[in-house]
Amino acid sequence: MLAKIFSRFVKAPRPAARAPDGRRLYAIGDIHGHLDLLDGLLAQIRADEAARGGPKGELIFLGDLINRGPQSAQVIDRLIALKAERPETRFLLGNHEEAFLTALDGHRDALRFFDRIGGSETILNYGIAPHAYEAADFSELATMLQAAVPSAHRAFLEGFEDMIVEGNYVFVHAGVRPGIPLEKQRANDLRWIRDDFLRAPGNKNRPIIPGMLIIHGHTIFEKIVEHPGRIGLDTGAYRSGILTAMGFEGGERWILQQSCQQPQHKGA
Repeated sequence: MLAKIFSRFVKAPRPAARAPDGRRLYAIGDIHGHLDLLDGLLAQIRADEAARGGPKGELIFLGDLINRGPQSAQVIDRLIALKAERPETRFLLGNHEEAFLTALDGHRDALRFFDRIGGSETILNYGIAPHAYEAADFSELATMLQAAVPSAHRAFLEGFEDMIVEGNYVFVHAGVRPGIPLEKQRANDLRWIRDDFLRAPGNKNRPIIPGMLIIHGHTIFEKIVEHPGRIGLDTGAYRSGILTAMGFEGGERWILQQSCQQPQHKGA
């Protein structure tokens, strides 16, 4: 049962970040194969839209839909259906999706790496029997995985984006390379960067990209982390049982959270 929704206005860092006029955005953090949390959070977003009225929300998924959790294939099915229902929904390619697509190309080393970063749960979720998984070498496992993954899933993931810019907000999976203009950022950094981004000089007292606020996932924090340069929305769904989204409209921001116990909703 959804908790009663509470919201309040939140002061944005200076310069104030704003969503495009007349539009409402929702950014959803790393899901990592947890369909229950995804469905609960989507229900909260629908309730939030109804409570606020006005424009329908546009959903932006920050990547890492898969791995570590038990239902990666079902999460992809759910989001393919969501895209058909809400065509304006957009998806960023996370490092786990990138590793998955590379593994599906049949490279043994790529599959070994994918398996090591939580891909074993995804492989088994696609119907490969545990005894077959244990007995196969990586070349054999690559062949089995290619046969098991529907072409629609691969085509869906291949259509994901590297970066989304809306108003003063920059949505990426992992972060950006400090000191590099947005148009010159490398896809590898957008999906994999960590320390160089999180420890960037001025991160805690001024924007990393002048005039812009970076919204990202990838790095787990116990609570949402908000600095003048960035906001991190990965609250570790597969580990904490909490999946987080943030809404944006005009200069306002608010948080929606779904947990395995009960959903939470509070101002950010």
